[in-house]
Amino acid sequence: MDSCVVRQAIKNLETDTIIGYELLIQEDKDSLYNPSSDSIAANAMVSFFSENSKRIFKEKKTFITFTPSLLFRNTPKIFDKDKIVIQIEDNIIVHSLAAILISKYRDEGYHFAINDFQFTPKYFSMLEYVDYIKVDISRKMGDTDRRSIVNVVEMAHGFQKEFIATGVNSKEVYDYAKKLGVDYVEGNYISGAMMTKTSKVDFMQGNLYQLIIEITKDEPDIEVLEEIVTRDASLTYALLKMANSAYFAVRNETTSVRQAMVRVGISQLKQWIYLLSFEENEDNSSEEMLKTSFMRANFASALVKKLRKFEITASDAYLLGMFSTLEYMIDAPLEEILYEIPVVEEVKAALISQEGKAGRLYELILHYERAEWNEIKVIAEELGLRVNEMAQIYMECVEEVNDIWDNVVGVKEEN
Repeated sequence: MDSCVVRQAIKNLETDTIIGYELLIQEDKDSLYNPSSDSIAANAMVSFFSENSKRIFKEKKTFITFTPSLLFRNTPKIFDKDKIVIQIEDNIIVHSLAAILISKYRDEGYHFAINDFQFTPKYFSMLEYVDYIKVDISRKMGDTDRRSIVNVVEMAHGFQKEFIATGVNSKEVYDYAKKLGVDYVEGNYISGAMMTKTSKVDFMQGNLYQLIIEITKDEPDIEVLEEIVTRDASLTYALLKMANSAYFAVRNETTSVRQAMVRVGISQLKQWIYLLSFEENEDNSSEEMLKTSFMRANFASALVKKLRKFEITASDAYLLGMFSTLEYMIDAPLEEILYEIPVVEEVKAALISQEGKAGRLYELILHYERAEWNEIKVIAEELGLRVNEMAQIYMECVEEVNDIWDNVVGVKEEN
């Protein structure tokens, strides 16, 4: 069976930090949570979770919608109860044994959220068991709907519950969520919502630009890399700290930049350089934007490796993903930024207007982030990718990005 998996960030509006991710899973042509195929969905999810639990639950809380079959089969017990939030929907709320089942999990320390909360008795009967109330506000922006949402938000706070606004896919909805007084927001707009931009000149002259361009060449020049790193004291220190960290299980101390690069290796340097060379930003949401570009780069490169005779290489695909967020980071039009970057024309065309096969690959990655299942299947088939392989590649990229991010942040905090 073909499955798609994607994570969506959930951000705290007050602290501007990411508190967790919702894991969205879709199986075959219909929704994974279709009641008519609940047992099939349960089997698919149990199989997927068994293979990927370490990748999924490594960092912040993960919100997952569980079907009745999954709850009755004790699937949540596979995971750390402090790392998971069990989301429940109508198919569980209407179940005759729902209260007994949820109460049992609650007594064992698990946390719950209600998806698409409604002002009906059956939903109110679940309030004592849940910590979060979720509502898609993108479809409720009229005056009447707004009053209704405000009532739900106030009710949630009155019952000491936290409100998560979903469907936050544009600035308009983001601003609407803030006016409603919600606690958290979730949607496609979150990554770049508050990103502070740097000037184009600073970017083009900075180590970030020069390091990325050199490291993503088919044959990076180690001497050029060394020269760029050694001109920056803080970057040199960070690289040496990284090379001597437990991540590389070293016995002998590395004392030179050249030695550190050899120890780390080109493939790891490609992963680390982007984060190591980026200026610290007081805006917490920039972390999610950096992770987004990093994730896209790894995902695009991994997908291209599965394709035959594609119009761009895996290295070019890495740049495609990495530079896909430049318009949020640099205060200049994307066309102007890309004009000064020595990447292949296919990558430029893909980023600016989604042209060519590289453009279709970029569209596929964007649809994947948004959990737009139908579009994913169409483009995947067009490019010759298997959807079930994409799901596994995606989770492997999540794990890789998390591992690298944890080590980079650790190095930066010690500086």
